[in-house]
Amino acid sequence: MPAPKSLLLAARWIGGSPVPIWGLLPDERLRRHLGRAGLGDAGPWTGSVPPEQETLLLRGDHVYDDAVVGALIRAPATVLLDACGRPLAAHVQGLQAEAMARALAGEGPMPEGLSRLTPDQLVSAHRPKLRKRQAAFVLPVTADGARAVEARLFAASYKGVTDAVTKYLWPLPARLATRWCVALGISPNMVTLANLALAVLAALLFLGGHLWSGLACAWAMTFLDTVDGKLARVTLTSSRLGDVLDHGLDLVHPPLWWWAWWVGCGAQGSLALVVVLAGYVLLRAQEGLFLWRFGMELHVWRRFDSLFRLITARRNPILVILTVALAAGQPVLGFQLTAAWTALSVLVHGARMVQAVRANGPLRSWLEA
Repeated sequence: MPAPKSLLLAARWIGGSPVPIWGLLPDERLRRHLGRAGLGDAGPWTGSVPPEQETLLLRGDHVYDDAVVGALIRAPATVLLDACGRPLAAHVQGLQAEAMARALAGEGPMPEGLSRLTPDQLVSAHRPKLRKRQAAFVLPVTADGARAVEARLFAASYKGVTDAVTKYLWPLPARLATRWCVALGISPNMVTLANLALAVLAALLFLGGHLWSGLACAWAMTFLDTVDGKLARVTLTSSRLGDVLDHGLDLVHPPLWWWAWWVGCGAQGSLALVVVLAGYVLLRAQEGLFLWRFGMELHVWRRFDSLFRLITARRNPILVILTVALAAGQPVLGFQLTAAWTALSVLVHGARMVQAVRANGPLRSWLEA
């Protein structure tokens, strides 16, 4: 079998910057970035490469959108330009590498015969993994502009289609918390372990009838659940273990919380509990089935689906219901409202799935427009 394309490439960066971005100097950031893209042969430019070696050359005083690096790896004979036509990076054959390196350093013209593209011409604005549209970017790193670059990278790490609390309430405090984690050397996996502890503590407090204390732990957990993912993305420290732990925790803890709340608030009868727990399973099953059947997430099909994701019966919207109900002195009513909203969410998602089946032709996300 032929070797993967990435294994046929060497990656070299020209120049650098002493200004750290989210705790990483740009050259270390590039090393991690390229390693994640499968380019183990990455390092500073040393003056030459073998003539037959395909080479990815990048300005070492810039930070790069993940999608830009991936697209450039798949685009031989291409030079990436900024808005003023200056070269930022290139994918060239070894024979052109020396001339291209001089051009990137501002010391000569670019080689002939290369496709010349800007980041937004190279990469689509549609980002399926992040469920949003986002313009591609390559950003210069300077002392004056470091905070703006960090803000741009943090915003780029955020998912576009999510619940209202995560989308509108958490971004600013999560960015501050992420900055503190970087300054203190706290890793994403450490934050995820704190999430695990808070999730267990919240369940135990709910179970014992300490609803306000449980809510405090639950809300702290949901906040840190936002922080760990952003910290991993902006510092390029994602790991398979952390990803499995984070997603596994997200899947398991909500139904345990709702059962513990039901016990702790002394609710009578089991119908509401059955609806909430069965509804949780059904909602997850609907999302998985939609993804399997149509190759896309249910919440990104039409704008309505993305708007409904803001309030659908997921963890954070349910916590809002329970918090408001407890503040009103009605924890049992809060659970009953949760059951009703869960049932309605299942019906809405079911109706959307029926409409998707009846649609003519393959589905296309409104974010692709």
